[in-house]
Amino acid sequence: MKITLSKLSTKDLATLSQRIINSAESGNFAVINNHPLLTELKTMYADYDEVYTKQIYSGKGVNVAEADKERDNAFRVLKNFVNGYRKMTSLNNYQFAEDVYQIFKLYGKDMDKESYSTQSAQMKKLIEDLEKPENIQKLNALSIITAFNDMKSKQDTFEQIFSEQSNANATLRQMKSASAIRRNLEKILKSFLNLITAMKDVSDWKLLYAEINELVKAAKQSKQTNVEIKEENKP
Repeated sequence: MKITLSKLSTKDLATLSQRIINSAESGNFAVINNHPLLTELKTMYADYDEVYTKQIYSGKGVNVAEADKERDNAFRVLKNFVNGYRKMTSLNNYQFAEDVYQIFKLYGKDMDKESYSTQSAQMKKLIEDLEKPENIQKLNALSIITAFNDMKSKQDTFEQIFSEQSNANATLRQMKSASAIRRNLEKILKSFLNLITAMKDVSDWKLLYAEINELVKAAKQSKQTNVEIKEENKP
């Protein structure tokens, strides 16, 4: 019963392990019931099954990018309006617009082109400054308080989604790596197969060996089929 476990695909290794466990626990083979190697194999497989299909990252990047786009649009709409308003010196409140625009310049009128972290830091300072009573008064006079609140809301939404992504990524990275768990699974599975092979001539183990051997053959055949498919799909 020979098989190079390291050459099996991720899915095939999982399938072989699960089938072997199911056979061993079928109730047909009393000799393997509660065997320490079987218990260890089940533990290693459970760990492997948990992580072998996991994403390296959370997959929330699209949501973060969309939230960033929304806050960028809200930022640009408000900035561009204020910039245009301040140039119309015939309007009574043009000086308020000039004052507000200088605040935008202070924290970066092109902050929407910066990295997520840089933009967040600058946006936080911009919002804090614009929220000062004297500046809120100017925003109200310019009838743009609603636009300001929209920008603030979009910033809050971005920060929430970005935080969720960071937490999710951190959780994934803290999990044992799939490659390390695979090596552990291969090691215990090899020991389990070696045990059954060593005992194959003992009467109570013969049927167990025969059944596990068929599972191993199926895994090897699956590996060969996968190789043939890859060859056929080559340009």
